[in-house]
Amino acid sequence: MPPRSKSPDGHSDQLARTREQFLTAEAVDTNQVRDAILASWWRSRRWNVAADHIDLTYVRDPDLDTPLTRSALPVLRHLREHLDGQPISIILTDPQGLVLTRMDAGRDLDTHLERVNLAPGFSYAEEHVGTNGIGTALEGGRPMHVFGHEHYAENLEDLACAGVPIHHPISGKTVGAVDLTCWRKDADPLLLTLAKTTAGQIQQALLTDSGIRELELLQEYLRTCRRTAGIVMALNNDVVMMNDNARQVLDPTEQSILLAQAAETLASRTPTGSVVVSLPSGARARLYCRPVRGEGRLAGGVVHVKLSGPGAASRPETATPIRMFLPGLVGSGALWLRGCHQVRAVYDAGEWLAVEGEPGVGKLAVVRAVHQHRRPGVHFTVLDAATAVRRGWLADAHRELLDDSRAVVITHVDRLSSGRLRSLSRLLEEARALPSPPWVAVTLSQRHDSGEMAGLLRFFPSTVELPPLRHHVEDVHALVPFFLSRLVGGSNLTCSPDAMQLLLRSSWPGNTEQLFQVLRRIVQHRRAGAILPADLPPECRTVSRRLLSPLEAMERDAIVRSLMDWDGNKIKAASALGMSRATIYRKIHEYGIVTPTT
Repeated sequence: MPPRSKSPDGHSDQLARTREQFLTAEAVDTNQVRDAILASWWRSRRWNVAADHIDLTYVRDPDLDTPLTRSALPVLRHLREHLDGQPISIILTDPQGLVLTRMDAGRDLDTHLERVNLAPGFSYAEEHVGTNGIGTALEGGRPMHVFGHEHYAENLEDLACAGVPIHHPISGKTVGAVDLTCWRKDADPLLLTLAKTTAGQIQQALLTDSGIRELELLQEYLRTCRRTAGIVMALNNDVVMMNDNARQVLDPTEQSILLAQAAETLASRTPTGSVVVSLPSGARARLYCRPVRGEGRLAGGVVHVKLSGPGAASRPETATPIRMFLPGLVGSGALWLRGCHQVRAVYDAGEWLAVEGEPGVGKLAVVRAVHQHRRPGVHFTVLDAATAVRRGWLADAHRELLDDSRAVVITHVDRLSSGRLRSLSRLLEEARALPSPPWVAVTLSQRHDSGEMAGLLRFFPSTVELPPLRHHVEDVHALVPFFLSRLVGGSNLTCSPDAMQLLLRSSWPGNTEQLFQVLRRIVQHRRAGAILPADLPPECRTVSRRLLSPLEAMERDAIVRSLMDWDGNKIKAASALGMSRATIYRKIHEYGIVTPTT
């Protein structure tokens, strides 16, 4: 490596003052800090990351027997030898920033890294530690160099870090990150370049390893297709293959159900014999799962499916895709369907249930749909804990839980005060002791493992987490026409491909409810024809992962409109708004604004 260089002391001192000003909510000179770092500081503040200490949860024995570690460790060991004892720590993490391994870099540096929990079993995700090479690279999805005072936590100010996300060469998914960390005084200009090269070598090793396994899986899949005229599927962590029969006979929901069951069976210790799965249509599917091995390791599996029971024999040769798990529940994303199936399984078992997920993901909709499908006509009551401050709420809860209702859902239960939580816990204790207790579910936005909430959740043996829309954003394709049909009835209103592309690019921090409200506003001025990009509100031109305050939303909307007025010209848009060029660039990045191209 070339001779090391130091950051000029003057710049380092100024950056330290800028960081102190930011942490004390003073005005910050944006010219003194990189845009990417300032954006990360803002995210760290919103996550309430502590700047004066690092205290992380420890995960014992992280899984080191994965395709990533098998491919990466030989590359990292070779790099360690190449560095010839230089005090540079080589770190591998999983996609969530959990450190999987850290190679020795010398006693002093290793001791310091242990002190700041940069060690196997601790997560350096940005939401836990703030701005750092690992978490900021994973958050932004791109290589990131964080130097000295650019770190959010003061305990990291003596370090320089270069982190690079590792993407799977076939699926494109982020599977981890590689990070090179050294003392700030020893930082080398080529540290990030070296980290990029290392990540590229790991991705090439993944490709080589995956290529062999995928080839074995493909060959076995083709052999099975030649021998079998029925439904054939093949899958592993990165690839799914289905023959024409599977695509024509099974709708997307059934495909997802069978693929999930096949994956679970193949992951078991004895993936042999057959498994029977009941499908929503009433048909039964018998799965014959056969594991496929490549170079001694599991490369995936091939699945042959036979249908039987009501409706199986009369199926048409080509099935119209149905994207509803149950009436009113639209979507075929794997994570979404998994959550829906889990809710139904807990309901069928008669267990009380807690449903967790971000606001707007559809928690109440899933519980309601499952109840109406399983027990139509049985009384179903919703109590909104967000209104528990009003007089009479506890009396209503007492009446529904102890007197009348057979199914009760208490929404927003995490908004209850400690006193209300204690009172509700007493009611639930009484309800559970009834000779014929009601079925009860609660919904909450985030898990609580301590305090009064933990005491209340002890009544609910199972918690099902429903994913945010950004984790199954492909379901926007089905949600948009479904919502439009509800909003405008038989009107011939569709969504143009360009508008749909913008909807798919949004992160939807308000989830499915936000999408519905966006469409509700659109149909107020367009009720037929095709929705065009110009019809979309400014929030659909952003990829922000959080809901903005009213003031921030106004600022974002003004920037989007100015950019559209000036055909994406940022300099002219900034001038029209009275902003500096640096400010509009920072705001575009901070709000995740997708700038117009025409």
